[in-house]
Parts: sequence; C-alpha cells; structure tokens
Amino acid sequence: MAKIAVKSEWMTRPLTQEQSGISLRNRTLACADGWSVSNVICNAGPGDRAFEEKHSKVCIAMVTEGTFQYRSNLGRVMMTPGSLLLGSAGQHFECGHEHGVGDRCLSFAFDPGYFDDLVAETGVKCLNTRFPVLRIPPIREMSLLIARAYIHWAKTGGKVLASAQGKSAAEGENLASNSSKLDRVFPTGIAVWEEIGLELAMRALELADDCVPNQGSPLAAEARVTRIVRMIESRPGQDYRLCMLAREAKLSRYHFLRVFQQLTGLTPHRYIIRTRLKCAATQLAQEQSSILDLALSCGFGDVSNFNHAFRAEFGMNPRSFQKGAGQNPSRRAHSPC
Repeated sequence: MAKIAVKSEWMTRPLTQEQSGISLRNRTLACADGWSVSNVICNAGPGDRAFEEKHSKVCIAMVTEGTFQYRSNLGRVMMTPGSLLLGSAGQHFECGHEHGVGDRCLSFAFDPGYFDDLVAETGVKCLNTRFPVLRIPPIREMSLLIARAYIHWAKTGGKVLASAQGKSAAEGENLASNSSKLDRVFPTGIAVWEEIGLELAMRALELADDCVPNQGSPLAAEARVTRIVRMIESRPGQDYRLCMLAREAKLSRYHFLRVFQQLTGLTPHRYIIRTRLKCAATQLAQEQSSILDLALSCGFGDVSNFNHAFRAEFGMNPRSFQKGAGQNPSRRAHSPC
C-alpha cells in the first residue's frame, strides 16, 4: 500500500549533521512589533554537547519533526512532533539530542511587555504569564491550530514575508501567493502568522496550567521511546501493534505503554492516530485527493473510521477541511486526549 506523501520540505528532506557544517539555523518567516515567527532547524545529534541557553523572550515552539530533550529548572521533558515547547522570558534551558539527530520547529517569540499586554487585553484565565511547565503534549485541543501553521508554512514555501525583509506589504503578499489551491484553504501573508501566534499564545497559557509536570524517566527508556516515535513519524501508515512496538523497544507491553505515555503525553495508539491525521490534513490542503485513497494510505482500515477520527480531531469532516471550512474555527471544550 502506498504511503502518504506530503509535499512540504519539513517532512520530505532528510535530516543530517552535515548541512554546511551548521548545527542550528534560525530563519525569521515574519515579524511585527512585539512578535516574530521563525523556522528553526537543528542538526545536532548524540555526539554534540548541549549548551545552556536563555530565553530572551516568551517562546512557544511547535515541533514539526524530530525529537529532542528540553531541560530547565522545571525539569526535563521529551519533545516530539505536535508538542509545544514553552519558554518564559529569562528562563535558562538546554536542548539535547542524546537519542537521535535533528529536529525542526516553528518558533513564535513575543516581547515580554507585548505578551503581558496581550494577556490583559484578552482576559485569558491563567495563574500567571510564566509557564508552569516546559511542554504541552500533542493534545486534540491544539490540533487544528498546529495544522494551520504547518499548512501556511508549506504554502509560503518557507519564504520570508515582507516585514522580516523590510519590503512592502504588497511584495510580501506576492512572495506567499504561489498556490491558488491553498489560498482557498488558508489566506496568505503576515496577518495569518499573527493570528496563529496570538491564538497559540492564549491557548498555551490556558492549557499549561492543566498540564502535569513531567516526573522524569530512566534515560534508557527515553532512548527506546525516542526510537519508536521516530519510526512512527517516518512511516505513519504502517500497521503498528502494541506488542510489536514493545518488542522493538525491548520492553514489556505494560512497561512500554507506561513510559511511552509518560514521555510523550499520549498512549501509543493515540500518538499513531494523531500522526496519521496530521499527515492527512496537510495532504488534503495541498491537492485534490480521494478521501478513500487517503484514508487507506494513512493506515485507516476504512473511510468511515477515517471520517470519524478526522472530525473528532479537527471539528469537521475531511471534505469540509479540504474546501477550507475550518479557517476560523470556534473553540472547542478542552479535551486532553
């Protein structure tokens, strides 16, 4: 059975440690007063030493590919695709790649004053404007917003928009108008990045207070779960069974289930389904695919199961999503699964 093929750089180009000898590349995609969004590619691996860094601004980064360990005074967490890295201004941290090479993120940065004003304006309910945890796992509540960011990045081809280059707004719009199909799904331009960033900031603050701090796991278990996560991300359409994944990780089924959920925030089954749906959403927005063919290539047994899972994840059926009906979705009640 053909695997799903998503035509965007962040999923198709292999990660290596030999990309012009650069271990970290941070490219600003768009910015305005008080905020910016960047495409961050890290090529570090097990042989590279982690360095202590400091968040100069409020940071919320969507992990789009790869895995890494994120550490600060709040603890240590494993970052996987679909999860959100949270960083408060002034917070010291380290990112390590002890168990795999490379990762990619869409990273939003907010000036502290801008972020505080934003919280005051919206009246979001949170304990304070400093994040109490390091990560929000790939929960359903954020799926549609993260999918919009993925798709908008793919639509613009990773191009830098006007305000980041000192060009006119019209020139910036021209840079991002290379796909009429995607224009009907999500509009182009800096305004979309700003809209995504603002909603991301507010939802992250609300959800972070409900997240349980990571208690840590043995490094050996972390390495084994990392290997399984990367395998799922590289081949999401394959038929994965709990016994097979546990055997691959060299753990008992019970122990594998427990440490996988502890490290990723999801059970293996939910992680697999969420990965398949993320790929399906991206492909739906880029080409006119048969829903049946897409369902089968993603690893769903039949189109009915696919439609049900897609609606539960994104709040609409695949055809409506393909037509762009979810451009400005209303908020749904928080569901941690």
